Amino acid sequence: MDLLELIIEYHKDNERQGPGSKEATLKALKLIPHLNKKTKILDIGCGTGEQTITLAKNTEAHITAVDMLPQFLETLMKRVKENNLIDRITAKEMLMDNLTFEENSFDVIWSEGAIYNIGFEKGLSLWRKYLKDNGYIAVSEISWLTDTRPDEIEGYWVNAYPEIDTIENKLSVIEKCGYSNVAHFILDDKCWLDNYYQPLIENAEAFLRKYNYADEVKEFVEAGKIEADMYYRFKEYYSYVFYIAKKKQ
Repeated sequence: MDLLELIIEYHKDNERQGPGSKEATLKALKLIPHLNKKTKILDIGCGTGEQTITLAKNTEAHITAVDMLPQFLETLMKRVKENNLIDRITAKEMLMDNLTFEENSFDVIWSEGAIYNIGFEKGLSLWRKYLKDNGYIAVSEISWLTDTRPDEIEGYWVNAYPEIDTIENKLSVIEKCGYSNVAHFILDDKCWLDNYYQPLIENAEAFLRKYNYADEVKEFVEAGKIEADMYYRFKEYYSYVFYIAKKKQ
């Protein structure tokens, strides 16, 4: 199995494919005014759609959810049907750096734990044209919480995601990309431990067994455990941060 296949298999039945929580989604949502039946939200990198369902249940908006992985969208649509939201959520298989929507067609762009796939600055710049004037963007992005940190965690994350940076520098990037900063807040422990790492760690043994403890599967699972261990040990230095911003005219 290649890495992408392992990622799909390991994550497709989980509620979340990255740190987050219903509470964080709702907190960000409350910072965006004037949402009504005419509101159109684009959820980019939606995964299996935990936040998509939360957005639909807590607004009257129509949500278009996009992801590159049909397996994730399949799980999302199953949940959409279970929640009787079929007329409120549309799922589309699409690459986040090659969206095919008309310009100025969405009131809100949403993306939780996914923009890193193409990079924070690139994502903000590329997606801006799909927002209506004065539209809002809400994204969560891994960020440093301190100006300095131990070499071990600095090296680990700079290697994994070179665009990791301080909140202050992320806010500057948002302005540079043509938005006004509205608010930001740091995701708490629950978003990482209970909602993301715990389900993966609990599923690790069964996953290894399923693939007869193949070397590449062991390596993949071990990499996930190392990442979780880094968070346990160094969580005061970094987290996901939710950034809410408004498109400048």
